[in-house]
This record gives sequence, structure tokens and C-alpha cells, in this order.
Amino acid sequence: MPLKLTVIGTGYLGATHAAAMAELGFEVLGLDIDEGKVALLSQGRTPIYEPGLDDMLARHVVGLEGSSGRLRFTTSWQEVAEFGDVHFVCVNTPQKQGEYGCDMSHVDSAFALLAPHLRRPALVVGKSTVPVGSAARLAGKLRELAPAGDEVELAWNPEFLREGFAVQDTMHPDRIVVGVASERAESLLREVYSGPVAEGTPFLVADYPTSELVKTAANAFLATKISFINAMAEVCESAGGDVAMLAQAIGHDDRIGHKFLRAGIGFGGGCLPKDIRAFMARAGELGADQALTFLREVDSVNMRRRTHMVELAREALGGSFLGRRIAVLGATFKPDSDDVRDSPALNVAGQIHLQGGQVTVYDPKGMDNARRVFPTLGYARSALDAVRGADIVLHLTEWREFRELDPARLAEVAGQRHLLDGRNALDAEQWRKAGWTYRAMGRPNA
Repeated sequence: MPLKLTVIGTGYLGATHAAAMAELGFEVLGLDIDEGKVALLSQGRTPIYEPGLDDMLARHVVGLEGSSGRLRFTTSWQEVAEFGDVHFVCVNTPQKQGEYGCDMSHVDSAFALLAPHLRRPALVVGKSTVPVGSAARLAGKLRELAPAGDEVELAWNPEFLREGFAVQDTMHPDRIVVGVASERAESLLREVYSGPVAEGTPFLVADYPTSELVKTAANAFLATKISFINAMAEVCESAGGDVAMLAQAIGHDDRIGHKFLRAGIGFGGGCLPKDIRAFMARAGELGADQALTFLREVDSVNMRRRTHMVELAREALGGSFLGRRIAVLGATFKPDSDDVRDSPALNVAGQIHLQGGQVTVYDPKGMDNARRVFPTLGYARSALDAVRGADIVLHLTEWREFRELDPARLAEVAGQRHLLDGRNALDAEQWRKAGWTYRAMGRPNA
């Protein structure tokens, strides 16, 4: 009999995983406690913007015209337990309020609600990013609470999705890591991922702690690389160097590479910031806090970039934001997403607003979410409308739409032609030719 899969938690990770598993040919049942979200997904739609996800859902959600009918959604824990052979837990693990540590309440709740309904052999697979040591504890919880006892096993299978590329990363991952405690668990996961493995995706088998550490270690490395080039930008500004040329030069060393070496206002989102903080907190609990003290500076450099952009903007306006109009291009933490969680762009906009600036924001996909976070900011329907009458323009999210703007057309409507490129992504020569004063972080002014 073909395996039947369930996905518990249908947010960004869960909705993508459920649709991808249906795309791979499995019957899938997704569960969420939010009835509104279940109703929306059952129509083949998601509450988030992720390129290609709605199309993939529509190909498989039961009841939709032309769909395979392999995917449906529910709020019933009993239905999920009776349906599935393999249960993927994809719930959120946010940062604790006022602390660095990871809030495990959603994960713990999911296991506590699922386990009492597991009356036959099953594999529960954690995909959430958790503190190392969580899997062993949760495996014990399953054995204790599940009526099937030892016949219910646990595996840990971290996700490595990039927002904006989640569908591609799920269907064609660069690696699959599984933390297992038995050959049966490994065999089941090899069956689940047989499609990507047949295409050549490496399938790495590890123990629980290693599989938990892979995700946090990867995010810590990426965060460190971003903060490194931003630290070099600070040095370049003091020394008169050009961080973009520096990054290009060191990136040709294949031990370093060019990716994640674009200096700017730093990283944000729902993963990197909270994951490196949770990693530090967990290391402290394990008595290994000295091993990760460098991550405190990584975090500090990152947060400092936002403040530095505010300072550059204030300096360009003669020392004060009062009565000045500021156009902010970008609200999401990265392009091809509507996610504004811990967004550097929105943080900068908010800081300037609090210091008396009249801020108008435009983003191709993040406007509704931005309004919910900062309802007091101004919002425009287009980049042109945002720039109209502005004393300075801040480019803070590297959307393709912004790279393709016509600087001459914007110059016609701007109050003053001052541009600060917080992502080092625009063509400086093109903007300067159109009469703009162009400045980017870590680069000479001319």
C-alpha cells in the first residue's frame, strides 16, 4: 500500500511541504487549528505570497477542477492519526518574548495533541527548527502518550527552504538530512523522498542531535557571512574603500564564493535572527556558550546596519527628519516574499517615522502585512507615487521591479534627487547620469 502522509501546521513551511508531497504522488492530509486557514487552503489558496505555491496547491486540492484530488485539509487530530502513516510536524518555533531562547510551545502542543490518537504503527517526523536535544525528549513523549507505544517512532528532518524559492527547494532540495533511531524510520523516509533522491539529491542519515544542529549551524554560517561583509563595509567607509569591489575580489576564491557577500542593511525574516539567538541560548544551557560568543557580534553587526542607514539618511537631509519626506522602496525582509517579520526595511522606515520623518513606503507584495505592523506609516500604490515629492529615496529591499525603475522618470517627480541604496543592488552610474546623488553603504560617494 502506498504511504499516506499528513502535515501538521500549514503555515509557510507546512503548506509548501503538503503541496510538494502531493506533487510527488502521495495522498496528503494537512491539519491546522485555524479554521480560516483550512478553508482558504481547501480553495487552493494560501494566506502568504510564495511564487508557484498557489498553482501547485490548485493541481492537487480535492474538489478543484482538474486537480489530482490527492490533497485535503482538516482540523481533526483523530482524522489525521487514522489517515497517516507518516506525520510531518511543521509548526512554528518563534523566539521567546523578551528572551533569546526558542519557544517550543507550538511543537509541544502538536505532539501532545497528536500522540493520544496514534493507535497503530506510525512515524512522526519533526521539520521545525528546534534546540538540540528536543528530538530525544519528544521521542520519549510519543512513547509515553501514544496508545501504540514503541510502534510510534520519531525522526527529525530539518527544512532548508528559502522564501521566494520554497517550491523549488522542496521539490529539488540540495540535500535531505534525516535524524533517525531505526532502520525502519530511515526506510520510510527514503520512500517519501525517493523522487528527489533519484534525481541525485544527497540523502544524509544522522542521529537526532546532528540533524537538529544542521539547520541552526547552516543559518549561523549564513548570518556570519552576511555580517562579515557588512563589517567590511564599515571598514571600507572609514578607509575610503569599495566594499562591492572587495566582495567581488574575495568571492573569486572558491573557498569563499560570491553568495551572501552583498553589503547592505543586513538580514531579517522569521529564521536567521531568531535561530542564531536560540542557538546561543541553547549553547549556554549545554555549557558550551563560549563556542558561540562570536554570534553575539554577528547579531550586533546586523542590527547596527539598520541604525547606520537611518544615520546616513539623516545626514543627507542636513541633520533632521522633521518636516522632510522620505520614500522607502521595500517593506519585506527579502524580495519575492510578502514576509515583513523582523524586516530591516520596515525597521528603518519605522525608526525614521519615529524621529519625525514623513515616510511613504511601497513594496510589490508586502503592503498589507506592512500596514498591519506599522499602520502609521504612509503607503503608496507604486514606486512613482512613493517618490513623488520626496526629499530622499531609500532602496531597502532588492526587488527586480526596483532594479528596473527609470531613474530619469523618478527624477521628474522627486522633491530632491537623493538616493540611498541599502542593498547595493542598483546601477550607480545610471542613477547618477539621471541627476541623482547616489550613495550605497560601504562604497565611495562618487
